[in-house]
Amino acid sequence: MTRRLDDVRILMYSHDTFGLGHLRRCRTIAHSLVEDYRGLSVLIMSGATIAGAFDYRARVDFVKIPSVIKLRDGEYTSMASHVDLHETLKMRQSIIRHTAETFQPDIFIVDKEPMGLKGEVEETLAYLKARGTKLVLGLRDVMDAPHLLDVEWKRNDVLRKIDKFYDRIWVYGPPDFYDPLAGLDVPSGVRRKMEFVGFLQRSVGHNAPSEHVPNEDYILVTTGGGGDGADLVRDVVTAYEQDNTLDHKTLIVLGPYMPARERAELLERSSRIACLEVIEFDNRMEALIAGAKAVVAMGGYNTYCEILSFDKPALIIPRTRPREEQLIRAQRASALGLVEMLLPEESADPMRLAEALKRLPDRLPPSQTGKDNMRLEGLVHISRTVGDWLDRDSYPPLSIVAE
Repeated sequence: MTRRLDDVRILMYSHDTFGLGHLRRCRTIAHSLVEDYRGLSVLIMSGATIAGAFDYRARVDFVKIPSVIKLRDGEYTSMASHVDLHETLKMRQSIIRHTAETFQPDIFIVDKEPMGLKGEVEETLAYLKARGTKLVLGLRDVMDAPHLLDVEWKRNDVLRKIDKFYDRIWVYGPPDFYDPLAGLDVPSGVRRKMEFVGFLQRSVGHNAPSEHVPNEDYILVTTGGGGDGADLVRDVVTAYEQDNTLDHKTLIVLGPYMPARERAELLERSSRIACLEVIEFDNRMEALIAGAKAVVAMGGYNTYCEILSFDKPALIIPRTRPREEQLIRAQRASALGLVEMLLPEESADPMRLAEALKRLPDRLPPSQTGKDNMRLEGLVHISRTVGDWLDRDSYPPLSIVAE
């Protein structure tokens, strides 16, 4: 059941320079809010090149801003090679500001990058704050290793600006899992604004099911966007090549951003192994994870939430550079008994990975190994908070009352 609101507008910003995580997180929150509140609409500004490949519910739409790619060394370049990065950033900043002026949101939610890519959102934050828009910064459970985040944020005076502009900071995880600002000298004003809402629970959509779900038990291997996922897939394929007792049906999703040369290599090698099926992309990843016997992944935020939401045994092989976010999350989840973890150098040993893959389908799901640490109430908390802000009676939506 939903509650009626009158023409409430929420604008979201997702910078999207490397993978799909930011857009998918924004889309999840947007879909939850329009389901709970009729009369509310959400507009997502995204730099994801394939933003249009996803389905959006009624009253959720997106504005595509010019794409910028994050390279493996942490630097950026324009997706359009003939356009200078500085010019691209100017276009992005102008589109963001113009969209805010035209849409006139009641709430503006910025995902992960407090001032946007290279500060492109700061001007819009100042404009919206002056007109009374509620400004929210959404942080994933883990941002990066403290020593790396501290250097980056000090260079750009980020913590002071967060305190200056934002009304609330939502941390998309529980307080006892990880503090994304651990190790930083956080102003008291910023700490007061922080609210740990819990992980964002996922569900299988009501639209057409994925055509890629196999008709038998399968292990799912996913790299998220795939831009840096070739090593994980290569390790899995090598393990199957070298251990012929590995015969469990396995579906590998390469990701839309995997480089063409690596994609071609992995497709060719995996085609010689009968139990491996490889696809490039599916915009209904929730359905693939929900249907899987177990999951092998790098452990980005969205995939981790899906592993918990669908209660799947999981083997996490995290990326360790240029950011340590996946490593920190995997180490914490492993310590809590929720997942098994191998470091990249460990998964590069084909026999060690093969043994882990053989164990995986029989591993207990997270609900039986660390139930108290799953904490999937993030969407409920966000919806309740939005309702309190927009309804002077502070009356929670019926869908929440009924929990």
